[in-house]
Amino acid sequence: MKELGGKKEMIRQLREQIMTMEGFSSGMDGQRLDFGLGPVDRAFPGGTFPAGAIHEFVSPTEACAAASNGFMAGLLHVLMKKGGSCLWIGKGRKLFPPALKFFGIEPHRVIFIDVRRDKDALWVMEQGLKCKTLAAVVAELKDISFAESRRLQLAVEDSRVTGFVHRCRSGAMSSLTCVSRWRIKPLPSRSEGKLPGVGFPRWEVELEKIRNGRPGIWQLEWRAGVFRHVSVPNQAVSESQSSKKEKHYA
Repeated sequence: MKELGGKKEMIRQLREQIMTMEGFSSGMDGQRLDFGLGPVDRAFPGGTFPAGAIHEFVSPTEACAAASNGFMAGLLHVLMKKGGSCLWIGKGRKLFPPALKFFGIEPHRVIFIDVRRDKDALWVMEQGLKCKTLAAVVAELKDISFAESRRLQLAVEDSRVTGFVHRCRSGAMSSLTCVSRWRIKPLPSRSEGKLPGVGFPRWEVELEKIRNGRPGIWQLEWRAGVFRHVSVPNQAVSESQSSKKEKHYA
């Protein structure tokens, strides 16, 4: 039995080494971070959101971009729990900093950098990813090449800082070295009981691509500082998507 346990531990260590070579990390300082994503965790190799890697978010509309920012804020909440700041880079800032408090993030811990070109955003992001004192780096841009994404991935292999590349209204979807690609869509919120007003934010979370994992689609809600898996009727999802298409083509 002792020999069997030793073999299992050896296999586990080998798997972790292979995942690290492929750009995955179990979390800061070798500790697994619990992002509370519920059933989504089963899609990741290792069973947890890959920290210390580059993730791609694709938003074809403004509504999707706002939904992606909200979802990313929930992930940043976990990444920043043990300290460190976040670098947020963009060409036209649309995020309202005080709104981050809803996701448990103090606005003063997010450093906003406004640039004019995607090229500038990528340079700032690469430099930020090399800074080990940062918890995460977010860059909002339109287009990025494979070679540029490779430079970002090389930067995080040493620092283990998590990076989010948010492609807003991008052109052709080129292949990147990012470990995952996400598409986040807003869903109608639901207030508690019969009380009027706006409920907690809900999203349709599509993991379109995940290296060595299993892509899928889930519905999540942000409530009381954590992600919660919810079941949204197909009709509500269809109506939400139809409404967004009408606004997009108007």
